[in-house]
Amino acid sequence: MTSPAISPAVALAAFDMAGTTINDGGAVYRALSNAVTETGVTVTPENLQTWMGVEKREAITALIELGGGTVSEDLVSATFARFRALLDEYYTAEPPTPIDGVPEAIAALQAAGIKVALTTGFSRDVAESILRGLGWAVGEAGAPDAVDASQVDAVRVDALSCGDDVAAGRPAPYMIHRVMEATGVANVAEVLVAGDTAVDVRSGLNSGAAISIGVLTGKLDRASLEAEGPTAVLDSVAAIPEYLGL
Repeated sequence: MTSPAISPAVALAAFDMAGTTINDGGAVYRALSNAVTETGVTVTPENLQTWMGVEKREAITALIELGGGTVSEDLVSATFARFRALLDEYYTAEPPTPIDGVPEAIAALQAAGIKVALTTGFSRDVAESILRGLGWAVGEAGAPDAVDASQVDAVRVDALSCGDDVAAGRPAPYMIHRVMEATGVANVAEVLVAGDTAVDVRSGLNSGAAISIGVLTGKLDRASLEAEGPTAVLDSVAAIPEYLGL
């Protein structure tokens, strides 16, 4: 495991959701690919991977264009609705679960005084539905929607930012800056970002975060993540407390 040459004082850890903190069995990939394919275009694995992690309407637009289709607002809206329906179908059949060791890692970071936030290319209603299904809560401990700490895998994160909360999704840095604002962290030199896609790493780098980590719990291999120039590539978010020396 690689340790940072200089270990900054981290005040905020911002993590992606699907593939990074949550195992969804690849449902997002399948739903996005199938919804766009139903418009009559071909979706290549390479193009799909390039646009994973991006706000989903933007990803749909790009994939239709890359497949040779003609984009219209109505088509994008209909395809997004179909993506939502397929994702709900897949999640009902196989509900998402926490990636092994991630609830414990979040708890360890928070015990060390580090706030933990989630960022995602999902729309807010989709993200909140996934978190409710997991029994995870967003907000301060003791809030009305906070989970019971005695529950297995109970997780409370300090903030959530979604693709439809900001002017532009990844690789723009705005979701990271949004959770900085929500958690009262003003200095990007105190922020760690982690995700499983290329755009997750780029977003972290674009934000100015002190640490931008690629994790191997998604579809990308180590070489592909390292090509983006992250601070480090780790097996999982579960390895981050040790990486930070906690």
